[in-house]
Amino acid sequence: MADRGCPLQPLPLPAEVRESLAELELELSEGDITQKGYEKKRAKLLARYIPLIQGVDASLQAEPRIPGPSQTMAAAPKQQKPRPTNSRDERFRSDVHTEAVQAALAKYKERKMPLPSKRRSILVHSSVETCTPPDTSSASEDEGSLRRPGRLTSTPLQSHSSVEPWLDRVIQGSSTSSSASSTSSHPGGRPAAALAGLVAHAHIADLHSAPPDVTTGLVEYSHCERPQPASVRGVPRGCSGRLLDTSGGVPVNSRVSSKIQQLLNTLKRPKRPPLKEFFVDDMEELLEVQQPDPNQPKPEGSQMVVLKGEPLSLGTPWPPSLLAALQRWGTMQPKAPCLTALDTTGKAVYTLTYGKLWSRSLKLAYTLLNKLTSKNEPLLKPGDRVALVFPNSDPVMFMVAFYGCLLAELVPVPIEVPLTKKDAGSQQIGFLLGSCGVTLALTTDACQKGLPKAQTGEVATFKGWPPLNWLVIDGKHLTKPPKDWHPLAQDEGAGTAYIEYKTSKEGSTVGVTVSHASLLAQCRALTQACGYLEAETLTNVLDFKRDAGLWHGVLTSVMNKMHVISIPYALMKVNPLSWIQKVCLYKAQTALVKSRDMHWSLLAQRGQRDVSLSSLRMLIVADGANPWSISSCDAFLNVFQSRGLRPEVICPCASSPEALTVAIRRPPDLGGPPPRKAVLSMNGLSYGVIRVDTEEKLSVLTVQDVGQVMPGANICVVKIDGAPYLCKTDEVGEICVDSNATGTAYYGLLGITKNVFETVPVTAGGAPISDRPFTRTGLLGFIGPDNLVFIVGKLDGLMVVGVRRHNADDIVATALAVEPMKFVYRGRIAVFSVRVLHDDRIVLVAEQRPDASEEDSFQWMSRVLQAIDSIHQVGVYCLALVPANTLPKAPLGGVHVSEAKQRFLEGMLHPCNVLMCPHTCVTNLPKPRQKQPEVGPASMIVGNLVAGKRIAQASGRELAHLEDSDQARKFLFLPDVLQWRAHTTPDHPLFLLLNAKGTVTSTATCVQLHRKAERVAAALTEKARLSIGDHVALVYPPGVDLIAAFYGCLYCGCVPVTVRPPHPQNLATTLPTVKMIVEVSKSACVLTTQAIMRLLKSKEAAATVDVRTWPTILDTDDIPKKKVANVFRPPSPDVLAYLDFSVSTTGILAGVKMSHAATSALCRSIKLQCELYPSRQIAICLDPYCGLGFALWCLCSVYSGHQSVLVPPLELESNVSLWLSAVSQYKARVTFCSYSVMEMCTKGLGAQTGVLRMKGVNLSCVRTCMVVAEERPRIALTQSFSKLFKDLGLPARAVSTTFGCRVNVAICLQPNRLGKLAEQGTAGPDPTTVYVDMRALRHDRVRLVERGSPHSLPLTESGKILPGVKVIIAHTETKGPLGDSHLGEIWVSSPHNATGYYTVHGEEALHADHFSARLSFGDTQTIWARTGYLGFLRRTELTDASGERHDALYVVGSLDETLELRGMRYHPIDIETSVIRAHRSIAECAVFTWTNLLVVVVELDGLEQDALDLVALVTNVVLEEHHLVVGVVVIVDPGVIPINSRGEKQRMHLRDGFLADQLDPIYVAYNM
Repeated sequence: MADRGCPLQPLPLPAEVRESLAELELELSEGDITQKGYEKKRAKLLARYIPLIQGVDASLQAEPRIPGPSQTMAAAPKQQKPRPTNSRDERFRSDVHTEAVQAALAKYKERKMPLPSKRRSILVHSSVETCTPPDTSSASEDEGSLRRPGRLTSTPLQSHSSVEPWLDRVIQGSSTSSSASSTSSHPGGRPAAALAGLVAHAHIADLHSAPPDVTTGLVEYSHCERPQPASVRGVPRGCSGRLLDTSGGVPVNSRVSSKIQQLLNTLKRPKRPPLKEFFVDDMEELLEVQQPDPNQPKPEGSQMVVLKGEPLSLGTPWPPSLLAALQRWGTMQPKAPCLTALDTTGKAVYTLTYGKLWSRSLKLAYTLLNKLTSKNEPLLKPGDRVALVFPNSDPVMFMVAFYGCLLAELVPVPIEVPLTKKDAGSQQIGFLLGSCGVTLALTTDACQKGLPKAQTGEVATFKGWPPLNWLVIDGKHLTKPPKDWHPLAQDEGAGTAYIEYKTSKEGSTVGVTVSHASLLAQCRALTQACGYLEAETLTNVLDFKRDAGLWHGVLTSVMNKMHVISIPYALMKVNPLSWIQKVCLYKAQTALVKSRDMHWSLLAQRGQRDVSLSSLRMLIVADGANPWSISSCDAFLNVFQSRGLRPEVICPCASSPEALTVAIRRPPDLGGPPPRKAVLSMNGLSYGVIRVDTEEKLSVLTVQDVGQVMPGANICVVKIDGAPYLCKTDEVGEICVDSNATGTAYYGLLGITKNVFETVPVTAGGAPISDRPFTRTGLLGFIGPDNLVFIVGKLDGLMVVGVRRHNADDIVATALAVEPMKFVYRGRIAVFSVRVLHDDRIVLVAEQRPDASEEDSFQWMSRVLQAIDSIHQVGVYCLALVPANTLPKAPLGGVHVSEAKQRFLEGMLHPCNVLMCPHTCVTNLPKPRQKQPEVGPASMIVGNLVAGKRIAQASGRELAHLEDSDQARKFLFLPDVLQWRAHTTPDHPLFLLLNAKGTVTSTATCVQLHRKAERVAAALTEKARLSIGDHVALVYPPGVDLIAAFYGCLYCGCVPVTVRPPHPQNLATTLPTVKMIVEVSKSACVLTTQAIMRLLKSKEAAATVDVRTWPTILDTDDIPKKKVANVFRPPSPDVLAYLDFSVSTTGILAGVKMSHAATSALCRSIKLQCELYPSRQIAICLDPYCGLGFALWCLCSVYSGHQSVLVPPLELESNVSLWLSAVSQYKARVTFCSYSVMEMCTKGLGAQTGVLRMKGVNLSCVRTCMVVAEERPRIALTQSFSKLFKDLGLPARAVSTTFGCRVNVAICLQPNRLGKLAEQGTAGPDPTTVYVDMRALRHDRVRLVERGSPHSLPLTESGKILPGVKVIIAHTETKGPLGDSHLGEIWVSSPHNATGYYTVHGEEALHADHFSARLSFGDTQTIWARTGYLGFLRRTELTDASGERHDALYVVGSLDETLELRGMRYHPIDIETSVIRAHRSIAECAVFTWTNLLVVVVELDGLEQDALDLVALVTNVVLEEHHLVVGVVVIVDPGVIPINSRGEKQRMHLRDGFLADQLDPIYVAYNM
């Protein structure tokens, strides 16, 4: 290249070199050779023709000069030969696009994204470097010199040194979430883009001497660029660079796997244009509406005028109708060949002559009309619809059937052969047949044999299909008509001739009716446009059942007595060159193909030197309306021009099922203008505006014209949305056709027919442009120079993201241009959009090659994302790879897109790799909530008083008024009560323990329990030498021994601590908790059984804890019978009675101190609330280690004297019906259980209620079944339990909930409400359920809504407040009292509050005020305990026994558990409920946050290969219902989410397991 940048001297290249070059290009584009190999071979080929550049050796010259993947400069030395204006570009389009994509990717360099981790794949992760480009505005002086069109200058090589450091930094700095440079306002990416765009520029601009102006009078559109700090990523134009902040970064030392750390770096800052206006989504949360960019291009042309096609010529003697033509040829020239069918080897198996076609069609018509009867009635009447079911390999029989139907005045409905019962779209075809009233299907013998059969041997009925009679039309089954029989066929006018099916974007199938008049007009128009002559030969590769294959190859061909060579799809698959060979063999004048066939034949043509295409005068490209067909056309011409193919022969056409052929390019000898190309700005197109691209060389769409309007037709372009206003000349719209040759209706669908077939386009002023209606074609395009029609996409492939429109085909092309194509199959890519959160989101699904490694595929996926982001400036929401051959197939190859979309939405796609990018795509989330400055507490209370709102507080019955106050004094200390009972009612049974078989394993009467306790007390004082006040850990399985040991401790003045024993099969996780409680509680001794004692000291135990540091361990199995001299009596009721330890769901071990006074007050309240007397029996299925479970199991029976039937929940694992059988057997009126027990019964006994009834289980005795919980009541579970066991007599209102927490184990219990007691006035009202708005809850507000309204969440009250308990709702921050129905923290005051934390492990100081809080104003004297739970009180219309209005307490959730996201408060259970609903194979779910990411863990109850289906569904549902973007989706096996004994999820344990990489997940998906 000369110093001064003068253009190179062009040398014309010889044809064989050009051909070899074209082949090389092809090999590269297919990935058959590497870039390096390509460079070498190319340099070799060109070496002789390139003049040596001053002192630079030619071999060096082809070497790439730019580091990294952007080797676009390598193409620089390529020769541009001068060519006539109608010749085609030497290099075909896909190359230019590939280069553009490579250049776009070069900006990203190879930036690593965190790989999703899949089981069994060991992946190495490197950290991400992030660095920001410098803050200069732009290398403008370079830019000018780089942008000179049409010549290859030396500037880039000279200025390279100054650009390079810049470039490197830009490359490292831009972020995946939004390549800053792609917004085109960001100067950073310019030089890279410019360098990369250079070659693309040189090639695109030089198509003609100058690019043709496809629009008229367009003003060059420019927008001002303003320099911005380059570190602001993805800040939209016109925004003054306000930084949009997300989280405050990540603590470096947090225990995090490097993978997640890497993810965070990748997610530095999501794309978030600062948008000003909102549309209101119902109420609270306002979704942002994308505002049009003020700088976006707007159409500026004048209003278009209707384009009129040439008139249909009248001079030629047309046959009056198609059937008249058939009769004429069939009788006058019966030997003329009509159709030649080939087999899969390419041999001609049969040639149908016009005589045979005529006679066989007559035979069939006669048979159809006269020989088919049902109940002596003819089966068919003229006008009836008949299905034609013929394989693609049998055009002969199809043709006979089609014309036979026309002769019999029946309406043929050609459909695909159903191969299996589950064909893609088969159900929709059935729907079409049903709506058309089809009862008869015509087929061939061979085809009928191949159809799926039922047991009877009949053809199976396919899902959704009407019942059909199948008629085989091979010759032997037909009857010859008598000589005098003539068909009555009226084949002119408005009657329907045939129905062609069409599948819409959503997958629904409709039938387009074509009238006889339209059919005739179409044949005439095609004959005139294509210049068909009698006896011409046409090679047809297309499906002859519909579309161009039918119009040219079955209808127009008969009109003109042509000979059609039909090439079956199966033959094309085996030998892609077959059609070219047949053109050559039969000297065919026309060929009818799709661009895919041209592409395939290119791949197969190497070494085939002997074919000649010189006989072709028209090569009709039926899918010319796909803008990307141009690359196949160009490549094909490049290779075959040397074999006789003339450039003007290639004739793209555009058609649609509704309008039939819309436009077709004609060769110059038929009067067609020279072909044109337009290089359009992709950005302009996304706004529906045509801009000849001058600015940004990367994102362009090169389109070729599809020729002129059909003869006899008028065309206009109307706006896509809203009323059909005419477009401006530089605006893209939907093409509409007015002609006699279009379809007439969608069969049976009047509404959409009117919309599509009877559109009346109007001018801007609203005046109709014509008195004739137009038909919408579903094609998007514009009218270019020379009145040529240009198509840029289809309405079906249109995706509207924000305010911009993108075409599925364009996205596919960009994905294909991401080299290398070694990982996915070329033709097997589907792109569609799904609606999530009020906007279209783009989904790309590709079939992965079986040999592609995980790492490679992921690499390819991330590059595809970057390429699409750069070129289309749009984010891909989900990119999925599926195994080879699993995408649903369209009948003749290709992907059945609507079916693929359906499977994606149903979670039935089964991908093997998924990458979701919601962070980048979803830009219309509501603004994060800004915390408002709080109103002062005093003004709040005044406000409430003014508004007439009462302060939210409630209390149970007063203890002072209750009759047992003297007994309460006697019963102050539980050891005294036990001694008194042992003395007064020694043989009264207190406890019965059941085993899994339901038999009683041990019992305890009052005196037995007393004696056992004495023995324990003696052992503690003598053997363990404990003194008064020492702490003793009781490590027992649930049973009477535990209760005895508890009272033994009290008898000798020790403080018992009940501890769940370790699980022998799971020591590693359960033993450390035991050890921790023993240490934290400072226990001086451990009491246990022999078996557990051995376990605590075993080798296995030594592996997890230090067994030498256990305190004294005593086993109480065979302690001697001894009495204690005297039972210890505490000096005051405030002395510590026992410690209650429990691990909260947030993973904090908290022990609370219970004094003797609190213990007896608790027993007294429960006794009064549940009316417990010695004569009562209650059944308890709870764990006896902490909280209310412990109190009911160990304390209440001794206090009240009732008999407790003890059912350990562990036993239910081997016998699920144990608890309910026990309730029935002992006729328990009151029973207690936990949610986990209820869930086990619901899941395990759902199908067995009948069996239980047979066994005599009857639950009608139950008055109250209370679920003991420290959480929001689980309505769904309690309701399904009630419904399920209603059959066993469980009263409808028996199930109720309770609420307790660490500071007070029993705040609410719902007492029994039925029976005599109700008359005595102790029963409370039914628990009430309210529906609150879930979005208001996120803002800490309660808004009551109607049942079933959107976002409604049912909450049920947690039970009746116990006697002596007072509850108030306080503001979480100001600690002021709140009003009725306001959400705040529940505070409680009661004699049985715990007296304080013994220790909260590691958090002592934080919780000092939990037990001694005071309100900041109002009643500031009362001491309250803070429960740590959010809830509200609501006064109901119901009255209590005392006549007071009933106050219902609603618990919403634990404050510790809530997630603070986007400034709002989320309760994990709400997100989890949504996720569990998302797919049937999600068994359980848990969510937690990690830094600012939401992590969702789901348990997969299904096959591992279905795991990845869940990723998108989970992301969608959380976005839709909670406006949150999921950061990580972890899919695990069932049972991985840890659940405690109360049935609560241990989300913090799960989080620790996740961060320590201990979950052994099936798949971890990191959403970008």
